[in-house]
Amino acid sequence: MTDLVVAIDGGNSKTDVLLVDATGTVLGEARGPGASPQNVGVAACVETLERLVLAAHEDAGLAAERPFGVHTSAYLAGLDLPREEEVLHAALTARGWSPSLTVGNDTFALLRAGTSSGTGVAVVCGAGINCVGVGPDGRVHRFPALGRISGDWGGGAHLGEEALWWAVRAEDGRGPSTALLPAVKAHFGVDSVVEVVHRLHFGELRGPVLNELCPVLFDVAATGDEVAQEVVDRLVEEVSVLAGVSLRELGLTGGSPEVILGGGVLTGVAEPVIAEIERRCRKVAPHAVFRVVDVAPVVGAALLGLDAIGADVAAKERLRLVSGGVVSESRRDSDG
Repeated sequence: MTDLVVAIDGGNSKTDVLLVDATGTVLGEARGPGASPQNVGVAACVETLERLVLAAHEDAGLAAERPFGVHTSAYLAGLDLPREEEVLHAALTARGWSPSLTVGNDTFALLRAGTSSGTGVAVVCGAGINCVGVGPDGRVHRFPALGRISGDWGGGAHLGEEALWWAVRAEDGRGPSTALLPAVKAHFGVDSVVEVVHRLHFGELRGPVLNELCPVLFDVAATGDEVAQEVVDRLVEEVSVLAGVSLRELGLTGGSPEVILGGGVLTGVAEPVIAEIERRCRKVAPHAVFRVVDVAPVVGAALLGLDAIGADVAAKERLRLVSGGVVSESRRDSDG
């Protein structure tokens, strides 16, 4: 299968692999645990990826003989710096999966999944937050995306922590009254929010459980709670600033640049939140086209792979039709 593309999306919580041929047909697929090298290390990451590539071949009924295809397109969370990409590129090259290989951050896969040509700006807000942009001339703009030490604010884990923080302070008197307090208690089924704090402290609840508080935060904000709304407003501003900076840096303030929003947090919020992000971004790019994309990022990795092998437009459209995923789009003028 010399025209086969091995497409990989390695997230924090799960990893997807697709085998796609040059016509855009998905021949095999596999899903496994998170394989971000930042979390599990490069060696464990590569071992997980190879198991899943072999499983995808089994699903396709293909013999897993190296090289597996003509190109490997691997996009993973945690590849935030060129040095990290270089290390994983070398480790995957040594496996001999394909003659050519592209490695990058998974936000690039989101950008490709949501855009017509792979150019534009994408902001992802899932467990963490990140933004990348690609200009028509191929120039790339991105941020280190290493958390608070690199100036980041937001992401599901952070928002959940904020919700818990305000609930604790409301309960013990250090902060204002907020409906987050009863909402957090109800979510965890406790009489006091301090019980949640104790369980986290003693390892009876794991840190990722705070991600569950994201929808709680947005639901409480939608009722008019000022404390919760301030947190949501901060997220809206952060997403808008990320997109705005990339649009300016790449000279995409004119025309109709595509701005893609994705990740579990942004695909789960109510339309008014997205509308406010759009309103703020349009101060920078008045005629930008916004899409909220809820599609497996591995589809974007596969599209990038088809780009790399020179597949035709029909092949890419075939893959998109099978995958679907665009849940909202708008092209409103700056005056709304």
